[in-house]
Amino acid sequence: MLDRPQTLPFHIVDVFAVEPLTGNPLAVVEGGEDLTLDLLQRIAREFNQSETTFLMRPTRPNADWRLRSFTAAGAEVFGAGHNALGAWWWLAEAGKLALTASATVFHQEIGDRVLPVTIAQSGGQLERVVMEQEAPIARRQLEDLAPLAASLGLAVGDLVVDRAPCQVVFTGAPHLMVPLRNREAVDRIQPDARALLAVLQGVGGEGCYVFSLDPRQTGAVAYARFFNPTVGIREDPATGTAAGPLAAHLVAHGLARPAQPIVIEQGTAMGRTSLIRVEVRADTVKISGRGVVVASGHLTL
Repeated sequence: MLDRPQTLPFHIVDVFAVEPLTGNPLAVVEGGEDLTLDLLQRIAREFNQSETTFLMRPTRPNADWRLRSFTAAGAEVFGAGHNALGAWWWLAEAGKLALTASATVFHQEIGDRVLPVTIAQSGGQLERVVMEQEAPIARRQLEDLAPLAASLGLAVGDLVVDRAPCQVVFTGAPHLMVPLRNREAVDRIQPDARALLAVLQGVGGEGCYVFSLDPRQTGAVAYARFFNPTVGIREDPATGTAAGPLAAHLVAHGLARPAQPIVIEQGTAMGRTSLIRVEVRADTVKISGRGVVVASGHLTL
């Protein structure tokens, strides 16, 4: 007699979306505690999203849920970005959380850390998910801009470092912040993944977050694109682990005000406009946004 196939419920959530089929699509899978690492990676490859997040029972007593996230290339990621925000949006919308006030705090286990997450609601309706990242750390600056410009398909003159440097900034993941002259230059980028990887490895960065200060969306402060060849992501339409460092970078160089919402527009060049809201207060960085659940089903193993 054949064993019954194992099934796992899954959901597709558009994270930081302005409407369905925008934002950054995330596969959220319920369960997976008993699966091997190889199988978790193969499932992420099957969904072929920038990240797939598995919702698991916590292993730490002060955590409500454990999240494990993998890229389509099989790399496990430990930042609190769209991979976590989308999972918590689904948990709240599916009634898996006891929401007791306009803002309810939970705790998520990601890697060896337990981080707070707040679910905000108004009039009984979900408003946004707010996640706290680690304190910002400004790391190495990139002095030789020519290899970076070439890896992005740009001229050195497209980079503007008179107001903010090209610098790796960390709030949970070390990403290289790259200021460009205008959004036309941002849109013109055609990255050479191998060359960009060499630049990032040389400066100690994981991903590359290029930005200008002339966004298309009303209320936004910056216009950005994200490339991460270190984990096999050619381009990401919304990246919370990069938006946090960018907001801290802007505040540090007087290009945005602390303790005020900083909205970053990303993904427009991919046809998936995303809006990421960040607040920087002293050593605290919080990102927030909304999600849209666009599909649900069962994965058969």
